[in-house]
Amino acid sequence: MKEYTFSRGSDQEIYNERKKLGKLVFNQILQAVDSDLENTVFSYIPNTAEVSFYGLVQEAEKYIIDLAREKILRNKDKINDEDLKKILSFRPRIEKVAIKDAKLRTFITDDVNRDELVKHVYDITYGSLKKTDNLVIVDDSIVRGTTLQKSILKMLNRLSPKKIVVVSSAPQIRYPDCYGIDMAIMEDLIAFRAAIKLFKRKYDDNALKKIYEKCISENKKTTAEIRNIVREVYEPFSDEQISKEISKMLKDKDIESDVEVVFQSIENLHKACPEHLGDWYFSGNYPTPGGNKVVNKAFINYYEGMKVRAY
Repeated sequence: MKEYTFSRGSDQEIYNERKKLGKLVFNQILQAVDSDLENTVFSYIPNTAEVSFYGLVQEAEKYIIDLAREKILRNKDKINDEDLKKILSFRPRIEKVAIKDAKLRTFITDDVNRDELVKHVYDITYGSLKKTDNLVIVDDSIVRGTTLQKSILKMLNRLSPKKIVVVSSAPQIRYPDCYGIDMAIMEDLIAFRAAIKLFKRKYDDNALKKIYEKCISENKKTTAEIRNIVREVYEPFSDEQISKEISKMLKDKDIESDVEVVFQSIENLHKACPEHLGDWYFSGNYPTPGGNKVVNKAFINYYEGMKVRAY
């Protein structure tokens, strides 16, 4: 599903799905900014997140219209013309806080060069928000989080917002993909690294070793019998706990703004894309037993300190 929805072009079906993903994540954003839309600026990075951003803004507009109607009806006997004008003129605040230089591209496989190039690809728009503002930035997905941590957040921090809310229109990418997109190394996934941190904090070292040993014994079964053992790393924790840990991991000590990362839920992903139900990199529900074997092998590689593909 990720390859289909987030990596393909923009035909009508894909366009509508991306837009709906933006709409469906709005309530989580509202919670992240304490419903304070007057002091919240919406934007997006990278350009591939633009359509989800439009969907999000449309949902924000709908929410504001509903609020305005309630306020007017509640105060209809005492509202004056000035108050009415103020209520009706309120709109979501939208700014292009980072402008991409069209001459430069960031599609570089070398991690060091990519992170360095990002610093030069985007120009930030100084004066586009106040120090009392929340800055909501829409991204289409967060896989490793390295560019976000090393470049994007540091760049946005220079605008001095009170809080930066990074919104992924995709759910947490927890498992490797062995069918399409090249996401084969467990340790590369920031959601996995966050879950491991939480797991080590909650249990002793022997607990992780047991999962490792279970992965080894599971992969000795016939392929059709193999189950995804790596789920056990995630099971003790809620989506919110993992998102909170990711937020902590992304905030370097030189970032003065508060940082919160919000991810789409798998449930809402299926609402947005009802015809495309493959969600294994989010849920661990691989469509073939071979996928379960790959994810177990990926964990074995992680535990043994081997940064190699599991297939």
